[in-house]
Amino acid sequence: MSTPLRIGIVAGEASGDILGAGLIKALKRRYPDAQFEGIGGELMMAAGCKSHIPMDRLSVMGLVEVLGRLRELLKVRRGLADRFLANPPDLFIGVDAPDFNLKLEGWLKDAGIPTVHYVSPSVWAWKQKRIYKIIKTTDLVLSLFPFEAQHYAPTQQRVAFVGHPLADSIPGSVDLAKAQQRFAVKDDETIIAVLPGSRGSELKYLAEPFLETARWLSERIDNVRFVIPAANEHRHDYLHTLITEKFSDLNIQLVMKNSREVMAISDAILIASGTATLEATLLQKPMVVAYKMAGLTYAIYSRMVKSRFISLPNLLANEELIPEILQDDVQPEILGEAVMRALNDDAYRQRLAKRFHEIHQQLNLDADEKAADAVEQLLRSRGVI
Repeated sequence: MSTPLRIGIVAGEASGDILGAGLIKALKRRYPDAQFEGIGGELMMAAGCKSHIPMDRLSVMGLVEVLGRLRELLKVRRGLADRFLANPPDLFIGVDAPDFNLKLEGWLKDAGIPTVHYVSPSVWAWKQKRIYKIIKTTDLVLSLFPFEAQHYAPTQQRVAFVGHPLADSIPGSVDLAKAQQRFAVKDDETIIAVLPGSRGSELKYLAEPFLETARWLSERIDNVRFVIPAANEHRHDYLHTLITEKFSDLNIQLVMKNSREVMAISDAILIASGTATLEATLLQKPMVVAYKMAGLTYAIYSRMVKSRFISLPNLLANEELIPEILQDDVQPEILGEAVMRALNDDAYRQRLAKRFHEIHQQLNLDADEKAADAVEQLLRSRGVI
């Protein structure tokens, strides 16, 4: 190309930042002069993306929660559209965040800009009719999981199953002995990782129940330590205040980031539903998944969801491998009993390890490169390169 390849890209949360950064790096290996701009987190910016606003501004979950931020989110999206329409990139990539990105992709596609949506929206779980919006707004869907492509087959939508980057990096990215040394893990102690989520709305509904569960467990397990990785400084400050005010009696270690290492050293994990459950799966760790949101939001979602499961391990296995504790059941005794089984049932732990290994093999496809292959094919088909 006579001029550098220009790509717009938007991610809305930590998991999207990981995916976006990996794809940026893979494309830059092919096109070293390529320029990336939009919205991204620390990883995408380190990979070479110019982020016009902090990615945290897009990290909001739930219908009720979004309403409080709707005006700001609409303004941000319109501003990005105006920027890209005034100076069109060669390609736009929306990384997950479908409620934000699909509309933006539609405006850009209508203007003749090729569009990619990285991470299939959950059309298999709810909002099945959204598949027609995806077809209208998106030239290519990059799918992380093998069961997703079949839902697009009747539509002729261009879909590429690329696997998941986490499956390529885990467990090789964790030096277990070094992590155990770093966290001073003792042979006779039980480590329980507690991950109440990276979004503010997740912490609001899960942090305190998770810590109450830690108290319940501490009364039943000798020499137990709870390790909580905070996603950023804001989350760290929130959790530190909560622990100091209400849970200072517990053996809790609050750390900044390093969630993968924390999960790797743990004996079991109490975790919010989300991408982190896939990391736990790939690390072959028994876990208990919880999900809670505003009552009105849950009442609406629960009537729309068609899938049997909400957690990635169960969805990928198509069976209930791990417990899913939802909404009003997010109580210390219910969560605690499930964690106790995850710690003490050896046959259950062995079966989990076997099934988790099978899932790992299914997703280990060199996702960054496969995604870059699919993007390159789209650009060639459109005569951009």
